[in-house]
Amino acid sequence: MALKYFGLPGKGKDTTNIEKKQGSCTYHPGVPVFHDALKGWSCCKRRTTDFSDFLSIVGCTKGFHNSEKPPEPVKPEVKTTSERKELAELKPRFQEHIIQAPKPLETIKRPSPDEPMTNLQLKVSASLKQALDKLKLSSENEGRKEEDSDEIKIGTACKNAGCSKTYEGPHSTEEVCIYHSGVPIFHEGMKYWSCCKRKTSDFNTFLAQEGCTRGAHVWTKKDAGTKVVPCRHDWHQTGGEVTVSVYAKNSVPDLSYVEANSTMVNIHIVFEGEKEFHRSVKLWGVIDVKRSYVNMTATKIELTMRKAEPLLWASLELPVSNTQPKQESSDQ
Repeated sequence: MALKYFGLPGKGKDTTNIEKKQGSCTYHPGVPVFHDALKGWSCCKRRTTDFSDFLSIVGCTKGFHNSEKPPEPVKPEVKTTSERKELAELKPRFQEHIIQAPKPLETIKRPSPDEPMTNLQLKVSASLKQALDKLKLSSENEGRKEEDSDEIKIGTACKNAGCSKTYEGPHSTEEVCIYHSGVPIFHEGMKYWSCCKRKTSDFNTFLAQEGCTRGAHVWTKKDAGTKVVPCRHDWHQTGGEVTVSVYAKNSVPDLSYVEANSTMVNIHIVFEGEKEFHRSVKLWGVIDVKRSYVNMTATKIELTMRKAEPLLWASLELPVSNTQPKQESSDQ
């Protein structure tokens, strides 16, 4: 007959003569504990590092002998792959939204200023049309009066630019007229005439500059034609547009134009019948010519230029290179 051992922990005796009475069995009611190389029982505090010593630790509790093996501790339930898959399918699913960041704006290469120029669309307001109709009627009446008499009235101003003389009689015609034969130029805050280039930053000083050319006075409009004059103008911008305002009253759409390419604008405005305004601007940024246009009203002209890229312009005009001012000063 094979030997049988008691199923209680801490026992290793045969079962030939079992004493079935209280206190006859000394055993461990707890479970083995293995932690940080130490071995022991959860029911008592004795610990050892040697496995043989652990097995020989005397039980800490007395009771009846038991020949049945104690039940094994319940192991945690391990899910199979299929069960885990089913559980994963029960979890709420969320739709993924992948948000792609916008691409960084690529700087547009500055086009050549020598590109072909295009005339921008002119939009004429109703107020300007009414004002021009009134001026047309008044000019026709004045024309009839002038046909009746070619006499020059006393106090008539000379039509030459820069001349402030007035007609005081036949002797005024014999006087020498000192005037500017060129056109006014406004660039980077400086004002001067193209014929003499005496520069100043003050507008009143510019108007008072004595002419550089000698000739005869021009008293009548027929002989004088149009007269180039300066106009007050300013500009402002938004995120996508740049607007230039020229304060010229009663501009003539048939004789005025604004032409531009991507980096240059030429403004030519005829207003009040006999006055002209010229301005060429080398733009700080790049514009979309096809989406740019001109609004003409009775009091001003607004040039709206669409930016090719939504950048803040530091100024309306592109600054002149450092070498160019030195060349101009040396010429003087």
